[in-house]
Parts: sequence; structure tokens; C-alpha cells
Amino acid sequence: MASSSEWEEGIEGNFPLNKAVVRVLPSGTKPLSAESCGTSSWTKTAKISVNLPDGNLKRYFLKTATGNSARALAEGEFHSVSAIDAVVSDLVPKAVGWGHYQNHKSQDVHFFLGDFHDVAMTEEPPDPAHFMWQIAKMHQKGTSPNGIFGFPVPVVCGIMERTVTWEKSWAKSFTHQLKDVIKYDNQTNGPWPEYDAACKQLIDVVIPRLLGALQAGGREIKPSLIHGDLWEQNIGIDMETDKAILFDAGCTYAHNEMEFGTWRCSWAIYFMGQKYMQLYKSHVKPSEPEDEWDDRNRLYSIHPYLNDSAGHPGSVSRQRAYNDMLYLCEKYGPLESLEKYDPKKDISVTGDHVPYVIEQLKD
Repeated sequence: MASSSEWEEGIEGNFPLNKAVVRVLPSGTKPLSAESCGTSSWTKTAKISVNLPDGNLKRYFLKTATGNSARALAEGEFHSVSAIDAVVSDLVPKAVGWGHYQNHKSQDVHFFLGDFHDVAMTEEPPDPAHFMWQIAKMHQKGTSPNGIFGFPVPVVCGIMERTVTWEKSWAKSFTHQLKDVIKYDNQTNGPWPEYDAACKQLIDVVIPRLLGALQAGGREIKPSLIHGDLWEQNIGIDMETDKAILFDAGCTYAHNEMEFGTWRCSWAIYFMGQKYMQLYKSHVKPSEPEDEWDDRNRLYSIHPYLNDSAGHPGSVSRQRAYNDMLYLCEKYGPLESLEKYDPKKDISVTGDHVPYVIEQLKD
């Protein structure tokens, strides 16, 4: 059990503050309070108020996590936020540090610390023109340090760690990430032979054809810095600047179009419309073959669907992903033994919307 001497005493608030957190701040910083703040399904979060050595008051945002992917979440977010901030200032809270300690239950806890922003988490959309200019700038200016796909440290989407080992082939890089969520989904929801067959055909035939075409016939794509989990619940409006600010980054240097897979999903709100994508395409043209943009978008949406399914047993997301697999298999890798795609289950046809509910992680 963690010693009581490892915890800050005599401060206000309801959130236990470990001294390891304070140690990433400037020497001589005095913590004043630690209050639970925000809602998260996978982490515990708090607002930390301190008195800096120069006498100024400052607030920080603390995120803590336990479990197998906790280090990837904390370290990955630190490096992700740092990478975004280096190319687009004021789009993310500035990263301060990350680290590790043991809680009162002797569990390993990893944490991320960043600047605190007062934000409005509403369904009010960010200004389309400015927001999409920022996203395009992040994709264009955020370049891979070695010119290939991947990321320097492990990252997560939600709580699911993704494989971001370096690859020259984008098809191989995306396949690693898709295999991750297929594995997590099967661990949560159990085997499904028809689904497993569609997954295999997607990986063996469809991805090499659909994504392989991006780097075939003299075509090239540049690994671009993507946020990795860009959707409405990870965007807030800064109440001081009235501009959008992003949270929960799990970056990778990827094909820029992967960023928008989740915008096709059933929980998308304003991003499901055409306005934001049209503005983005005015800055960054679709990759060639351009006429396969929508099919690539459908493929990229399978990743967030299965990530959601893995985190929520029995979610309809698994069925939606499966139906999208069948569509792509019929078009790019027909296999007689597979079931048939059903347009009645395709939200790009039906327009169905399923609100996404975030429940606070409990002890």
C-alpha cells in the first residue's frame, strides 16, 4: 500500500493528489486544491490549482488511469499533445508532463498533466472554416520524423492500445491497427464465425487492394499527424477564446483520411454532414484514386466502430462494422461464402443516429 507520505496533505478538494504529480511541475510549486472534474469512461480526471514559485496562481488538468493500457494512455497523450501543439498552437491544452505512482489500493497509476481550460462541452459546432483550416494545417505541417507511418510511443483510442510500429506501407500500418480492435472486440463479445470470415477477407484481400492503391502505380501519400480520435465529444469550446480545443489525442502519422472515419459512425452529429468535409477538401484534396475516397472512409470507420464495440459489450457497433465489411468485400474481394451486405443496416443510406453516452468510471 502506498505510504501516506506520498500524498499531498492539507489541500482543499476531493481528489487525492500524489506527490509524483507535483514533481513534474516547477520546483517550489505549492498545490492548493485538487477537485474531481469532467466525465470519462476510462479515466479519472481532476482540476489541480497551484501557487507557482513566482507567486502566480495556475490550474492544471490531471488525467489518471489504471490497467494494461494506462502507460500508453498517459505517455501517448503527452507526446500526442506535444506533437499537435508544435504545429498548430492553441488547438490543444499544452502538455506539462506524465508519470507514474501507486494508489491506496497498491495499483499502478499513470497520469497525464496539461494546462487547464474552462470549456463548454456542448453540441454547438465549432466554426467550420477556422476549425477545418486548423485540422488541415495539423495534417499538412505534422510530418513523420522518419518519413514513414507510425508513432514514436504507444498510444490509445479510448482505452484500447493501438499498434503504431513504423511501416513504409500504409496498408500494413492500418492492418496492424485494425487487427488490434478485431482482437479487442472478440475478447469482449466472443467469436462469431461469419464475422471472423469477413475480417479475414478484409485483411487479406480488401485492404491490400483499397489502401495498396494509394502507393501503387507511381502514387504516393505522406504520413500525416492525425489526432486519432477526433469526434464531437473530444472537442470543447474554450470559454476565454471562444475557439475549439481538442482533447484525448492518440496520434499517429497516418493517411490523413483516417482522421475522418469516426465522422461516418452512428454517433456523429454535425461532422456527419458535408460542410466540414467540403471545407477540408478545399485545403487538402482527396488522395488518388479520388473516386475511392468514400470506400476508404467506410473502411476507416470500421476501426472506431470495433473500438467502441470492444469497450461496450453488446453494442450495435459490431453489427454496423460487419455490414460495412460485407459491402467492401463484395466490391473489392467477392467471396461466395460471405453473407450479403444489407443497405437497411447502413447508416450512410438510412441516416440513423445513435447518441453516444459517456458514463463516469467508478472505483
